[in-house]
Amino acid sequence: MHTDPHQGLHSERGALKGEHPGRAADPVIKVVDLAWLEFGKPDLDRTETFARDFGFTTVERTPDLLRLRGALPGTDCLVVRRDTASRFTGPVFQAAAAGDLRRLAEATGGEVAELDGGGRYVSARTPSGLEVRVVYGAPEHAGLALQPPLTWNSGARAGRVNATQRPPREPARVERLGHVVLSTTVFLRDLDWFLKHLGLIVSDFLYLDGQRDRGPTMAFIRCDRGSEPADHHTLAMHLGPSTGYVHSAYQVADLDALAAGGEYLKERGYRRSWGIGRHIQGSQIFDYWRDPDRLLLEHFTDGDRFDASVEPGWAEMSASGLAQWGPPATADFLGSSPSPALLRDAIAALRADNEIDLTRLLGLARAMRP
Repeated sequence: MHTDPHQGLHSERGALKGEHPGRAADPVIKVVDLAWLEFGKPDLDRTETFARDFGFTTVERTPDLLRLRGALPGTDCLVVRRDTASRFTGPVFQAAAAGDLRRLAEATGGEVAELDGGGRYVSARTPSGLEVRVVYGAPEHAGLALQPPLTWNSGARAGRVNATQRPPREPARVERLGHVVLSTTVFLRDLDWFLKHLGLIVSDFLYLDGQRDRGPTMAFIRCDRGSEPADHHTLAMHLGPSTGYVHSAYQVADLDALAAGGEYLKERGYRRSWGIGRHIQGSQIFDYWRDPDRLLLEHFTDGDRFDASVEPGWAEMSASGLAQWGPPATADFLGSSPSPALLRDAIAALRADNEIDLTRLLGLARAMRP
């Protein structure tokens, strides 16, 4: 009797014969992590206030620049520059070695340039036009004090005696940047670009109901570190009527830090988009919030780690399939609320040279119905 290796592991099933392998045979380089994300914001005072309430630590603040970090050792998490509107500029990945920058530059027609503050980088563009940078030697920060996880009494094990649980109502201290999620109208082209040029590998594919034969419409993608485990996804992408940022995610200590931090955000008038719950792909406990410019950010804890031996799983894409438990996914989180902007994006996508057609668009609308 055939046993599917994905059953009970991380997905409903594995690939069928001839489906996308989820990795490139001979990638140009293999990045080891996200370094940071870059944004433009019109109001850096308001951005810094939200960042502090969300749990970031400010590294540098000038009239035109805001750099934010987590508590674990490493590079910045976010670099925010003053701009006329709130916008995502692009992701920055970490190269494994200095020579990787030269190889990537040769493969993409780019140049190796000096990074402000130290280190070097290469800039390239995906088929959808997203600017992606890869850095090596960027300055890194020493660790800060971490928010200690609570000691639990569980079953017959009593780790806490003569003591109570009183998690403080304070920001959930961000430890590190976990992942970024993007939407693209040329999903397969962008996917293959990331796998070929950055050596990323797919942990899970999602496909539309009745359209598996047309290929996946979402991928959760991790770094290939060989036998060293990596986050289930460092990058996730899905097919959509527009191209750009969907959300980014930041690790916190545990469920209590996440929940108490959420109460802190709620008391200060911020808007929860969806949560608290536990995802299926990636398994992490999540809580999603809107910043003052309506960009979506996630607190998460207890995510999966896979080494390079795990092959992609395949599952149907649906709103109900995004979580094991928690409240139903909201229209705000799914981006499915009818609006003039959504209609304009859909019409423009149908007229453009991309992977969106009416069948795909209707399938996406059904899948993302709350």
